Amino acid sequence: MIDVTKITHTPAFVLEYELLKKNLSVIEQLQKELPVSFLFALKGFAMYAVFPELASVATGATASSLNEALLASPYFNEIHAYAPVYQKNEFETIASMATHITFNSVSQLETYRNRSGNAKLGLRINAMYSTVSTAMYDPCSYGSRLGILPKDLPLLPEGVSGLHSHNLCESGAQELANTLASIETHWGHLLGKIEWLNLGGGHLVTREGYDLDLFKKTIRDFHERHPHIKLILEPGAAFVWETGYLVSEILDIVENGGIKTLMLDTSFAAHMPDCLEMPYSPNVVGAQLEENGAYRLGGSSCLAGDWVGTYTFTKKPQIGDRLILCDMMHYTMVKTTMFNGIALPDIGIYHDGEYNVVKTFGFDEYQRRLS
Repeated sequence: MIDVTKITHTPAFVLEYELLKKNLSVIEQLQKELPVSFLFALKGFAMYAVFPELASVATGATASSLNEALLASPYFNEIHAYAPVYQKNEFETIASMATHITFNSVSQLETYRNRSGNAKLGLRINAMYSTVSTAMYDPCSYGSRLGILPKDLPLLPEGVSGLHSHNLCESGAQELANTLASIETHWGHLLGKIEWLNLGGGHLVTREGYDLDLFKKTIRDFHERHPHIKLILEPGAAFVWETGYLVSEILDIVENGGIKTLMLDTSFAAHMPDCLEMPYSPNVVGAQLEENGAYRLGGSSCLAGDWVGTYTFTKKPQIGDRLILCDMMHYTMVKTTMFNGIALPDIGIYHDGEYNVVKTFGFDEYQRRLS
């Protein structure tokens, strides 16, 4: 665990380097044992200070915009591009860097196929299998705008060499097995004609308790049935699952109707929006999430709902204490905003007991976003 006294300024996103390396070793070993490739998805984590480490393990990166492609291309050998819809003024630059380009619809394919350079072309399909309870995060919900339905793709269009499916979210090995079974059921008419199948993200292979034996069996069994298909995964979270924190300081404690709120120097709305969108309350070192806990955690923005909780602390919190909010690497830094003009947290790395700030933010970043 990090020593918060070494964090020079809060709030701060702190990556624990040794934990990152531990996750990378798991993914590296799986690729050695199995006929599967792991891509690194920038949409979940884009801390380019550790891209060299990620690129040493991942076979490539997946980018959903020009900015992500530009950020990834100096580090990763393969760039797999996918966007629900491509921006007209960005596509040709993306195509100049991409080794693979996946389209969300046949109409997007027809619009851009002749401008895709030498990239391998793919189409996103609906896996016809939902695993996610939160509708906002379910690509297979009724009426979804993401992916083609089987009835709308009876034949593989000319020039398309692969299919892409994404329906998982922090899921287990059984959900992967069910996904492949559903794809074989609903998309079997195309599997004999493709070279690669990208199963997107949500494969949380580095989470404690993940059934790696079932994962390995599922991958091997699929390969036996379809040895001509290159299987690709592109998790956004597995690379950095439980590898870092958001460290915050208690600036005030307020009470209303018997509810005490620890007022932090960070904001859930601006710095941890997934906590409000999912929603979920992060684990906090030295505290326990309980239905009737003594304290809420309050953000620093003016949004009335900028809080999570409630928690019971092993030691009574005081103004000036620092809190360690756990597992704050994935889908945090990439989603931060400067709502209310609140400065973005520092970004730092904790390595061998020492803390180094990688980046700080100030008024310049806020001003450049506006006019």
